[in-house]
Amino acid sequence: MLDFFTDQTNFAMWITFFVIAMAMLFYATEWASIEVTSLGTLVALMLLASFLPKSGFGAEQLLSGFSNPALFTILALLVVGQGLIQTEALAGLTNWLTNLWPKHPMAVIVLSLVIAGSASAIVNNTPVVIVFIPVLISILTKRKIPVSKFMMPLSFMTILGGMTTVLGSSTNLLAAGVARQHGIDSVTFFSFAVPGLIMALIGWLYVLFLAPKIIPDNSEKDTTAINRNTQFVSEIRLTYGHPLIGEKTIAGMFVNLTTLTIRAVQRGKHNFLPPFDDITLKSGDTLIIAATRDALTKALRDWKAFEDSSSISTNSNEDETGVVLCEAMVPPSSRLVGYGVDQAGFMAQHDILILGMERRSRMPRQRMSEIRLEAGDVLLIAGQPKSFENMRGLQDLIVIEWSASEIKPRGHSLRAQIIFFLTVAAIATGLTPTVVPAIIGAFVMIASGCLNIRQAARSIDRKIVLLVGSSLAMATAMQFTGGAQYIAHSAIDALGTNSPAIVMSGLFILVAVFTNFLSNNATAVLFTPIAIAAAAPLGIDPLPLIVSVILGANASFASPVGYQTNLLVMSAGHYKFRDFFIVGMPLIILMWLVFSIVAPWYYGV
Repeated sequence: MLDFFTDQTNFAMWITFFVIAMAMLFYATEWASIEVTSLGTLVALMLLASFLPKSGFGAEQLLSGFSNPALFTILALLVVGQGLIQTEALAGLTNWLTNLWPKHPMAVIVLSLVIAGSASAIVNNTPVVIVFIPVLISILTKRKIPVSKFMMPLSFMTILGGMTTVLGSSTNLLAAGVARQHGIDSVTFFSFAVPGLIMALIGWLYVLFLAPKIIPDNSEKDTTAINRNTQFVSEIRLTYGHPLIGEKTIAGMFVNLTTLTIRAVQRGKHNFLPPFDDITLKSGDTLIIAATRDALTKALRDWKAFEDSSSISTNSNEDETGVVLCEAMVPPSSRLVGYGVDQAGFMAQHDILILGMERRSRMPRQRMSEIRLEAGDVLLIAGQPKSFENMRGLQDLIVIEWSASEIKPRGHSLRAQIIFFLTVAAIATGLTPTVVPAIIGAFVMIASGCLNIRQAARSIDRKIVLLVGSSLAMATAMQFTGGAQYIAHSAIDALGTNSPAIVMSGLFILVAVFTNFLSNNATAVLFTPIAIAAAAPLGIDPLPLIVSVILGANASFASPVGYQTNLLVMSAGHYKFRDFFIVGMPLIILMWLVFSIVAPWYYGV
């Protein structure tokens, strides 16, 4: 014990400031990983609580962040979002936007972001971001634009849109509620619509056109993206009811198969080669096609080739419902060299289906069973995860682990859509805390078969868990030691002798700084009463100062813990902590300058 200190609480407050400063430094510089920094911060604060028991907090309070509803809300919404991605439930909206302006991809992206930002003015921005994450990912991937360039702008657009009305974010509602508790009823739906709208429009210009140039390209970190343009040869037998039956050639080509190259059409003993002359595909035909991995996978999925997992795996169980696509190379020592592709034998032995073959030197026109394998050939194979685990160590084929990706069958897309929209509707009504419909939605996504446990667990990022837990621990330490109140009152006392316009400007930037490492809701609760109290000595209505708190608390751009939507896009964009600081800090300064000019003019102070 350190009883020789006369005021342990005061000493604990300054040690807490030091720990937070060091944590922010390590987060920004990434001298250690986010996980290590988060755990180190927790350890430092727990040691502080142990050696200074009069600090007012202990390990129980510090670790309570890991049971915080905000954390469970984020994790549950990530699972719900993964259900949308896994089932491609928003494929209709994605395809509409993707095909809108084929030659102007940026126009589609800007439109999508503007729609998201506008919607967040009347709908809580968290479900808006959940809707648009899978849509934007699909659009950006198809247009070969780095996903990281526009995930952070998606969050920022919705935060800015939420600054225009009381319903825009939970922060606005909470601050208005605190004001009512203090007898101030002047915070109405459009109380800050004009300054908020001007700030949002100027902020949108920065987010849409300048921020993507600052945000780093993190596409190399996306291990799920397989960016290969090599062609695989495959064969498709048209069985009864196949969607291609009835397709006709026009000018020697199958015009509806633009993403696939038809190398030959085999009908009985006849072999038709391009250019095809007046051919109508029939049941029993075999197509020899060449396509990229992405195009072949999309075509097979559209033809519902993966809908029945039993056609790919006969040993499936309830935890292995997904189908994985992978590439495997034929080594020089393989016993497969010189033999044709034996589909039935390979399926029986390994529970794996061979979809195609890549050969760098030439593009064969035969059936796959007639093509003699050579060393260096790459096979595109499909199966369940357990089957690939059993293939490890196989000498005849070298499985290329990094090439694995999961097929997303669309059989449960309608189910996922219903679950998602019911979840969003429940959140939007505000009848229950957000965490309740979020967890229910995640549970139903898993229970209904849209996701299995493995897929749901993979959507949860441990960085987010530890980052949120340590951030809430820092906020707890500041509140128990009085650090937050000390800074707030000291700043207000320093600003109190200035004009109302300067006080508004100073209060905004102070709250904006706080909201990026304290929670935005906690910041609103802390500063709203202070703003009301500060209005009396200035002789002005409290509303302008309350609006300063509301808009400042929404300026949560400089850290991933600033707002829930930042955490939601952190995994999708593979961002580092400092990425938010580098991109978000200029936006905070821009919003501060705009607010300092517009708000005093609008409120006449």
